Amino acid sequence: MGQRASVEQMVTTLLILGASGDLTSRLLLPALGQLLGRERDREVTLIGAGSDRLDEASWRERVSDAFARSGSGDEFARVKDTHYLRADVTDPDSMHRLLAGITGSLVIYFALPPAVTRRCCEVIAPADLPEHTVLAMEKPFGSDVESARSLNQLLLTLVPEEHVFRVDDFLGRSTLLNILSVRLTNRVFAPIWNADHVESVEIRFDETLALEDRARYYDQAGALVDMIQSHLLQVLTLVAMEPPAGLDAESFRAAKTAALRATRIWADDPVKASRRARYTAGTIGSRDVPSYVDEPGVDAARDTETLAEVVVEVRNERWQGVPFRLRSGKALGLKRSEVALKLRPVRHLDDGFIGKVPDGGLLTFALGPDEIRLELNTTGGPEPFQLRRDTLASSLGDGLLLAYSEVLSDILDGDVTLSVRADAAEESWRIIQPIREAWARGDVPLEEYPAGSDGPR
Repeated sequence: MGQRASVEQMVTTLLILGASGDLTSRLLLPALGQLLGRERDREVTLIGAGSDRLDEASWRERVSDAFARSGSGDEFARVKDTHYLRADVTDPDSMHRLLAGITGSLVIYFALPPAVTRRCCEVIAPADLPEHTVLAMEKPFGSDVESARSLNQLLLTLVPEEHVFRVDDFLGRSTLLNILSVRLTNRVFAPIWNADHVESVEIRFDETLALEDRARYYDQAGALVDMIQSHLLQVLTLVAMEPPAGLDAESFRAAKTAALRATRIWADDPVKASRRARYTAGTIGSRDVPSYVDEPGVDAARDTETLAEVVVEVRNERWQGVPFRLRSGKALGLKRSEVALKLRPVRHLDDGFIGKVPDGGLLTFALGPDEIRLELNTTGGPEPFQLRRDTLASSLGDGLLLAYSEVLSDILDGDVTLSVRADAAEESWRIIQPIREAWARGDVPLEEYPAGSDGPR
């Protein structure tokens, strides 16, 4: 997206806080290995810090194994240096010792729970940070508008906003970035990308995965915060944003935030415009899945939803009156991750056609398999004007990089184009707040659906 760094600028110290955790071993280290395998001129000094006791040999083996899962395995030899330090990242003296002696370009990746990330930022002394320091952190960014604003103000005491990378790995997916290329570079789509031609938009992320030992985080968050407040609202910006002046960080992020500022709950009615449910016991493929409330670590009294559905509207000249339906759920029978734009029916249809036209066409950007599909109304069959539905599809493959590899590449380059800007994080909380309040009051019932089903009726 933005300008890549030169070879001379590519020696960076990557300090991962929470290096002994699942996020690091499952996502960050394999992504770093893939990145180093592709960008052969990049050099990284890797420092891991965590609460677990790991000796140097164990840490190096963990890094080497993760790299091998994502490439040929020789990428580990290209790490300039790596070591692991046991540290309490919420202790000022401990953080001072971690940062001592690091010079040049530094990236601190907070692979930590949000509350721990904040406490860590509170104890970091600005004087301990090199001039070229980037802070990279996982969502959620705060827990509501005020906490997000407070966190953003705290981060500004450490580094400028352009050195803060709020990670949304969805924005590193080539399929979703293709929304921009399709809408902005094709004459057939650019003129119709508005409420005059688009009837509705659906952004869906249905998973077959259940809780998968994530109760410590997920039971506090639920589907609304875990997926819609962060990922799906960011995807909405790719569809709804005005064409930016350029794909540089400033223009691109400003256009995305403007779309969020215009977004409101449909008809300002959080009760009618939202739905929540959680899964009961069922079967997904050959797997028997227990009820969510029987999963280890779950507090049934929290009424945490595992499926959330929200309808919003982008109230501006381009999109006024078009419903954007955002849905995400766990433990469903079919994995379905896609962005679908339903086009309005044509104004007049000659009576000579046989059959019903459901809409003016359906454009879908699908994840897994990654492809773009365009459903069109055509004719064929025994009658010359018998309508039928045909699909044009283009496979996008797996992309050159994993989502986290793309994110890490941008972070190490100091390119924040695909990062969530401070005000965008605050706007996302503002959008869903009426729904959270309605749910807390019990105005929206918590429905149920069997694991392995399509969701609640």
